[in-house]
This record gives sequence, C-alpha cells and structure tokens, in this order.
Amino acid sequence: MATEVVKRLINVDEYYKMAEVGILKAEEPVELIHGEIFQMSPIGSRHAAIVDRLARKLNQLLSNQINIRVQNPIRLDINNEPEPDISLLKHKADDYASSHPGPADVLALFEIAGSSIRFDKEVKAPLYAAHGIPECWIIDLENNQIEFLSKPQGDSYTETRVFVLGDEVWLMGKRFSVKALLILD
Repeated sequence: MATEVVKRLINVDEYYKMAEVGILKAEEPVELIHGEIFQMSPIGSRHAAIVDRLARKLNQLLSNQINIRVQNPIRLDINNEPEPDISLLKHKADDYASSHPGPADVLALFEIAGSSIRFDKEVKAPLYAAHGIPECWIIDLENNQIEFLSKPQGDSYTETRVFVLGDEVWLMGKRFSVKALLILD
C-alpha cells in the first residue's frame, strides 16, 4: 500500500532553536509561515524609505496611544510568526518585552510590497484574516497604490478598498496623502 508523502512542518519553538544553534543566521531575513521558512525579499531603498516615513508619521501622531513595531515578529500561532513591515499594536507599557504580540494585540498590519506583492496578497493577507487581524494594508510599489483590507471572515477580508495617487487614506483617525506615503512628491 502506497503512502502519501507528508511535508514535515516546524513550529515556532523549533524555528527559534534553529537560530540558536546557527542553522538560521541572525542577518538572514526569514519568516515562519504555515510551518515553513520563507526567505523575505530584499528591501529596496524606496521600500525602506516608505517604512521609515510611515513609522515616523505614525509615531508623531499616535505616540503613547499604541505601540508601533517595524519589521518585528507577530506570533499568530504555533506555526506562524510573520514579520510585517509595520504593526500597530494595542499599547503595552513594556513594549512587548515579555512576549511577542499575538493576534488579539494587533490593530493593523502593513506590508510594503514590490516583488513580494503576490505572496503578500495570496499568502500573508489570508493568514492575517484567518487570525482575525482587523486591518491589513498592502502598499503596492509597482502600481503606486494602497490596498486596504478589513472585516476578516475566515481566511479572507470581506471589504477591500484601493487608494491611488490623489486619494487620501484615514488611519487611526488621521488623514494621509497616498502620494506622500508612496514618496512620490
């Protein structure tokens, strides 16, 4: 009787053990998604600039109201620990020093996507929705637009809005120009 080949997935504890013993290097940009290790795309200068600008603006407007994390882990479950470009989290005085934030801590996540656009839309956004993340923002560098996903249900978001140049977006009660966020001005 033939048996099906089964993929051996790893959990977060095994992932950290791999880093501890040197299998994964500290400078190696990887994420654990669905029990698999994915190498993240290199961060280009525009991508980095957008992350920096957005984080700076959010910190100026929302300091001491929420925690803002840049390219740091979110522990969704035992097999998933992605590192979104920006995470807006419920305020915690210790800045999540005692543990990585979980799904209940997340207000919104941002992915800045160049070559990773398909992965962000087809893998990460459904993962975020499945864990009840209220808002997912995908900043599409190639098409100069921002896709706003909200109202998670199952592994998808039931509301999607696309913002283009000339539009303004509202985030945490604050207004932002799409053109300014995309660093096209």
